[in-house]
Amino acid sequence: MVNYLAVDFEIIDSRQSEQLIALLSEYGFEGFEETECTLQAFILEENFVEDDFNTIIQLFSSLKYKKTVVENINWNQQWEESFEPVIVDNFVAIRAHFHKPIGTVLHEIIITPKMSFGTGHHATTHLVIQQMQAIDFKQKTVLDFGTGTGILAILAEKLGAGNVWAIDNDEWSITNAKENIAQNDCTKIYIEQHNTIPIFKKYDVILANINLNVITANLESIELVANSACTIIFSGFLKEDENTMKATIKSAGFQYISTHSKGNWIAIRAVK
Repeated sequence: MVNYLAVDFEIIDSRQSEQLIALLSEYGFEGFEETECTLQAFILEENFVEDDFNTIIQLFSSLKYKKTVVENINWNQQWEESFEPVIVDNFVAIRAHFHKPIGTVLHEIIITPKMSFGTGHHATTHLVIQQMQAIDFKQKTVLDFGTGTGILAILAEKLGAGNVWAIDNDEWSITNAKENIAQNDCTKIYIEQHNTIPIFKKYDVILANINLNVITANLESIELVANSACTIIFSGFLKEDENTMKATIKSAGFQYISTHSKGNWIAIRAVK
């Protein structure tokens, strides 16, 4: 039986949660579940290194947490039982295969709820989906940078994209995204594992829902792969980062269009 280690953190604010996710991801943690006051992080028990974990914890003052061991099969069952459909306006519903169809929306996306980013519950995914309503995807080339479970790539195809390149640096996310892409009968999505954006193709639309540090580090690459008049949606950062992000994308050659918020999180729309 494969066991996972679950670490439950008491979270002071969304900034702390974002920082923890970014750091823990680099040390083998595979899944995260956020609420307003807690963050639950999961890692294979055999991959947990106490010294690495302590290195991260020491970066935060008075961070409270507890660790428990859970069996993988029981954890997945618990996840399925707690997974609720996500509905974004009357535009998109994200549900699992065991939910009944939701007939009040234009598009349904079916995913297998597992330990990965992008179940649709996070505010940033919600924000990007909302902004996708206003974009013409018909026959466009699309880059989904940090695809997670593949939700945004799947939606891009459903909205008429000519082809979609979905990349992520996490092997487990790639595997799960492939399952979800197949489950939604998508045939125009190409998914690959990359740490950075390959510079060999140009895109009409770029979806970058990751975090502030990764987006900032890859802005030069984003600019290089953006076609003229390319639309870009940046998300994965907080309201307090808005001015920094606006200045950063301007210096990279993009024109700021608008900011949209949900809770403490924001998405910024820009064009080249």
